[in-house]
Amino acid sequence: MTEKKPIKQPAKRYYRKRVEIFRLIDKIKLWPSRRGLLHGIRTIEVIGDQARITTHCNKTFLITNSRSSRAARWLRNKWFKGACSVCRVPDWKLAKYSSTYFERHYGSALSGGSEEGKKQGK
Repeated sequence: MTEKKPIKQPAKRYYRKRVEIFRLIDKIKLWPSRRGLLHGIRTIEVIGDQARITTHCNKTFLITNSRSSRAARWLRNKWFKGACSVCRVPDWKLAKYSSTYFERHYGSALSGGSEEGKKQGK
C-alpha cells in the first residue's frame, strides 16, 4: 500500500553561457559559497551594478554584476560540495539544477523584457 512513485527526471533546461549573473541568480535562486555549499536565495535587490542577496539562512551580502566571477563560473560548471543544511534546499531543486545546461550559442538569454535587451534586438 505504501508504494513510492518513481521520481520523474526533470526536463533539460538550456541557458546561454555568458548571461548576466543577476538574471541567472534570479532565475535559479541558488548561490555557491566559497566553501562549496549551495545556498537558497530569499531575495535579490538590484542596486545599480551591484545587488544585495539575502539567503534563507539570513546571510546578506553584496555582489557585483560580473560574468566571469567565481560564483558565475561555479554556477555554470556546477561546482559544489552540497547544499546548505540551514537553507534546506529541496532535492527537486538540486535535481532541476543538475539537469540545467549552459551552451554558448543555444538557450534562453534570460532577457526578461529589459530595456537593454530590447535595444540590442534580442
